Amino acid sequence: MSLSLLTLSLAPRAIPSPSVGVWHLGPVPIRAYAMAIIAGICVAWWIFDRRYRRRGGQGEITMDITFWAVILGILGGRLYHVITDYQLYFGPGREPAKALYIWQGGLGIWGAIAVGALGVWIGARQARVAVAPIADSLAPGLFIAQALGRLGNYFNQELFGAPTTLPWGLQIDESHLPSGYAPGTLFHPTFAYEMLWCLAGAFLLLYLDHRINIAGGQLFALYIMIYTTGRFWIEGLRIDTAHHILGLRLNQWTSVVVFLLGVVIFEICRRRQLSTRVLSSKENATGEVVSEEGKEAEETTESL
Repeated sequence: MSLSLLTLSLAPRAIPSPSVGVWHLGPVPIRAYAMAIIAGICVAWWIFDRRYRRRGGQGEITMDITFWAVILGILGGRLYHVITDYQLYFGPGREPAKALYIWQGGLGIWGAIAVGALGVWIGARQARVAVAPIADSLAPGLFIAQALGRLGNYFNQELFGAPTTLPWGLQIDESHLPSGYAPGTLFHPTFAYEMLWCLAGAFLLLYLDHRINIAGGQLFALYIMIYTTGRFWIEGLRIDTAHHILGLRLNQWTSVVVFLLGVVIFEICRRRQLSTRVLSSKENATGEVVSEEGKEAEETTESL
């Protein structure tokens, strides 16, 4: 075996980064980041529509709800990004107008979820339907959308993790290499970690939805808890600039807070279901549930 072949066989395997993230159709730029977001939205709507129809919902309203969720979700995601990374747009030598250049990337998932949820609520109010079945129908599709969206980070060669010698290390072009790292350094492909986590979360939600009986809204609460659990440890691997509080990145603290919010939502939905069951039935002195007809029969017997 020649020396060159031996060197090649012993070289560590790696995930190559795309050499191009933007294509031009004449004067129009086609950005991989934008295409990944659009693909995620389309797939999420398709899953949402099918699941909501199976729950007995009117499929005609899913497009309207998706419209509100997408528009407000994008605005919220951009707002969160600009607020938490304000130094990129404001200050000496910066161009504040670029805060509006959403096509160049930069969406915060936390803002997208929070303000997008407001959009779902607005759409549900307009259609005069319950929010819980909508949220539960949306949850698996949101995971798929987030998985596809991470492909945009891959094409942009951004938001990767710390250096690694693992066989699946990510190659980064010198033009995107952070300062202080030598060419050829491999990094944790956090985009792939989050993609796999989201895909696993989607399948878990679908499995639970078919196997166990849970209260309305609890599936969406599980989506929140599953995602934030994975995001916490994945965020800890990243080396991009971030605000730190007590040794943790801001997004890790956000993950903790949102996880606890998911726990609260899960418990509220559970108690609401129990309350509904109590209100929809009557119990006799021995704790046995009896129907209204049975109660009337007992009262007639007692009167005789």
